[in-house]
Amino acid sequence: MIALVAIAGVVAFLAGDWLRLSPREADERRIAFERTERSWRAGLGLTLPGALDLADLQNRLAEHNLTEGAPVLIRIFKREFELELWLAREGAFHHFATYPICTWSGRLGPKLKTGDAQSPEGFYTVTRDALNPNSRWHRSFNLGFPNAYDRAHGRTGSFLMVHGGCASVGCFAMTDRQIDEIWKLINAAYDKGQTHIQVQAYPFRMTSERLAGYQDHPDAAFWRDLRKGNDVFEATRLPPQVNVCKGRYVFAPGAAFAQGGPILERCPQASARN
Repeated sequence: MIALVAIAGVVAFLAGDWLRLSPREADERRIAFERTERSWRAGLGLTLPGALDLADLQNRLAEHNLTEGAPVLIRIFKREFELELWLAREGAFHHFATYPICTWSGRLGPKLKTGDAQSPEGFYTVTRDALNPNSRWHRSFNLGFPNAYDRAHGRTGSFLMVHGGCASVGCFAMTDRQIDEIWKLINAAYDKGQTHIQVQAYPFRMTSERLAGYQDHPDAAFWRDLRKGNDVFEATRLPPQVNVCKGRYVFAPGAAFAQGGPILERCPQASARN
């Protein structure tokens, strides 16, 4: 009984301490806690919080009126430790699955240079030659960092992946079973003719409330630009057209049926006049 009272006291103290933190400090603690818990679970062979039942892919697809081979789009949210997989249906993309990310490395914010152990943020294009079936991390696909935006800002790094193995230094690490399913759907899409898969990597869900909590963060302006791309996708459910103009992301609605082609280092005509 004394031990239980002591534990309850510690929990109450920590809860009170948490309430006194700024949104940024609270997120840093939450991320550290999630990493520790997920590493512990992976080491013991336990399922991750929010893990899907991956037993019957075909029935799960049928429940969403989706088919294997449909074009794919991926969204990643660091703070939430989530990877969303979207599949095309009737001229737009439909949310099929949210996989809990086992771990990612670094802090909220983009990758800047080789060796900073940061996982990237931004809009990336994955083609079939970016897939590695013989990865040391079971399976992997390269995000294509640095993209046109990264290069415009002098960012350096290579081999930034989504992979299995549940460990990361600059990558987004999934469980092996998760990456097997993602891999299967990506390859089926390529087999059916998709040439580019867009990956949108965000620091967090791009809500006004979340951005307001980070308004004084050094990356706030970058994140506000990312939100514009997020908002275009959420309005149309199509991969936005992505360009880099004067060192900033510029987005336009994707035409049906856009696949999420490469990011171009040019200013769209309409943007150049602004």
